[in-house]
Amino acid sequence: MAKQTREQLLKRQFLDPKNYPYGFSRSGDFSIGESQALSRYGCLIAALVDGLIEPESDEDEGILAAARGDKQPETMAEKAWCKYQKRINRPKTGSIYGSKSRGIADSDDLGEDAEVEIELDD
Repeated sequence: MAKQTREQLLKRQFLDPKNYPYGFSRSGDFSIGESQALSRYGCLIAALVDGLIEPESDEDEGILAAARGDKQPETMAEKAWCKYQKRINRPKTGSIYGSKSRGIADSDDLGEDAEVEIELDD
């Protein structure tokens, strides 16, 4: 695959169908400005963070430093990217029903020496 330039990355729209299948603007997580900045600059920022391209300007250096957490985000694109990272990397909420299926308990739950007794009604 050919190495992409900064201009090519800025022309591509950044999408995340896994976490935001209906787009950033329809998610409710981002303001209109944040969703536009994320869509416009997301491919560039992702390429910078992943090391696919080298920073060419002071703006790229600032974006990269903000994405790594070395400085506070200042531009709308930097703020949107940091907010996006916090949203997709937040811990998953637990279920009120627990994570195990209902039924006979596993022997691991009871310990090594425990015996399971099953009574059948006739």
